[in-house]
Amino acid sequence: MYTLGMEEEYFVFDANTRRAARRMNKKFLKSAGAALGDRVMTEMLQSQIEVATPPSESMADARAHLSRYRQTLAQAAADHELGIAAMGTFPLAFWPEQTVTPKARYGSILDDLQMIGYRNMLCGMHVHVAVPDPGTRIDLIMRLTPFLPLLLALSTSSPFWQGHLTGLYGYRLAAYDELPRTGLPELFRTKEDFDAYVAALTWAKIIPDASYIWWALRPALSFPTVELRVADSCTRLDDALAIAALFRCLVRALDRDRALNSGFDRVGRAITQENKWNAQRYGIAATFVDPFSRSPLSAAAWLEQVLDFIAEDIAAFGCGGDIARLSAILTQGTSADHQIDIYTRARTAGRQRLTAIKEVIDWASAETQSPGQTKP
Repeated sequence: MYTLGMEEEYFVFDANTRRAARRMNKKFLKSAGAALGDRVMTEMLQSQIEVATPPSESMADARAHLSRYRQTLAQAAADHELGIAAMGTFPLAFWPEQTVTPKARYGSILDDLQMIGYRNMLCGMHVHVAVPDPGTRIDLIMRLTPFLPLLLALSTSSPFWQGHLTGLYGYRLAAYDELPRTGLPELFRTKEDFDAYVAALTWAKIIPDASYIWWALRPALSFPTVELRVADSCTRLDDALAIAALFRCLVRALDRDRALNSGFDRVGRAITQENKWNAQRYGIAATFVDPFSRSPLSAAAWLEQVLDFIAEDIAAFGCGGDIARLSAILTQGTSADHQIDIYTRARTAGRQRLTAIKEVIDWASAETQSPGQTKP
């Protein structure tokens, strides 16, 4: 119960030009596969690569897996004059230059999505938490939805798009929400409601199965898990594990207390939609609205409330060190904060836009392969 699995997507780029790879280097991919086996896989676009951990009982296990994956991929990339970077969007990635990975599923998706699919140059972090009962998973998704904007704000790493600052801290979801069946989960309270929705879409041959539902939080099709999908790919390993630990604790807390957020309704969902936008736009500096009391609150105040009611769960998982990192994110900034700061300082110092962007990419690449500092 509550075992944890994590998936991370990374951009692959040319180490000399810092531009996103147009085609996956076959030698790099072979080297990565030899070292990591089926834990590494291609993505729909060939500028991206993904890793997936096995189910982990502890955050320490998840840390060990991801640290090894990141460092192994970074070394394999360097051997072929490439780099990897964990970022929600890549500053020098341009969608018309991208090549699609030849795979039946991807071909089907692109046939449906057309240009929107080619623009899907986005990397996220997915966190799976095991919840065996299907009905419980649907109920938990409904009650976990109000927390999605906070989890997003803490993970923001996508302020750039197509070579320019966007003005957003989390542009990734602004682009991803172009796709159908994305964004906040629908307000389904029972497994029967969810099953009826999926059955209608599959009967009409709109989707082959539930894996084509790409909500920010969903019941996974292949695993008995609740899957968080709202987070940007976290540049720093410590940040990724802190957010995963927070989500895992939230799942356990809401599972042991079925009354928590049971009153989540249409008004609350509409407020959560607004909170999601504020997280995308302002990151951890956003002002949020409590979906239940309707009062404004900061990310710091919201996190303090959450830490209060998950204290028992933090103790049960022994993840206090990872959770403590969340406060550091609030004081030191997310990846997006650092990217914007590096770029702004470089431009203020008189460096050209492309040079400033390369400094951002170099920082992100170095941080991606860093083992992190958090102690359990």
